[in-house]
Amino acid sequence: MAASRARGQRVGLTRTAVLEAAVRLADREGLKALSMRRLGAELGVEAMTLYHHVPGKDALLEGMIERIVAEAVPPEFGAATWREDLRAYARALVEVLGAHPYAVSLLLSRPAMTPRNLRTMEAVVEMLHGAGFALPRTLDIMYALTSFVVGHAAAQAGEADGAGRLAELDPEAYPLLVGAARQSGEDAAGARFDFALEALLAGFERELATT
Repeated sequence: MAASRARGQRVGLTRTAVLEAAVRLADREGLKALSMRRLGAELGVEAMTLYHHVPGKDALLEGMIERIVAEAVPPEFGAATWREDLRAYARALVEVLGAHPYAVSLLLSRPAMTPRNLRTMEAVVEMLHGAGFALPRTLDIMYALTSFVVGHAAAQAGEADGAGRLAELDPEAYPLLVGAARQSGEDAAGARFDFALEALLAGFERELATT
């Protein structure tokens, strides 16, 4: 037994512990610093030990997405109205992605079809279908909402929306753009997120009324 542990078999190491350590490492040092060897050192085991819990780097990255998204998932979909559930999930997800900016690129580059994520998707579909949405439409809603949140988070992570810079333009050349930007307030990005989210939810509700 002692010889086995010397090769890196640390008692108590689990997939969850590996993924949580990977998220902490990426939060602290960035995604580029993440490797199986570096993660093994973080956990006090040999890199090969990690393969007992995640079969490779791709599985590790997908598992990290799973852990990060799980931070935004409510205890139970269907505990409130479908609109309240989606609103709470969207706001929690954008906050989580703001706390882990590197996760945006991961979400955009891989589907992360892990069992836990699939169970979350199944719960969302069940909740929406139970509310009266046609089954195919539940997927449309789920993907539309997720794409909106991830897109907003990507813009914020890369400062790609440029709204803050609009206020600094020449007001004589672009009076309406500058005026709109200056009147938007300090939390313009948050206000835009809430506005677009409510517009999406209102559109979903109109769809439900015609079902």
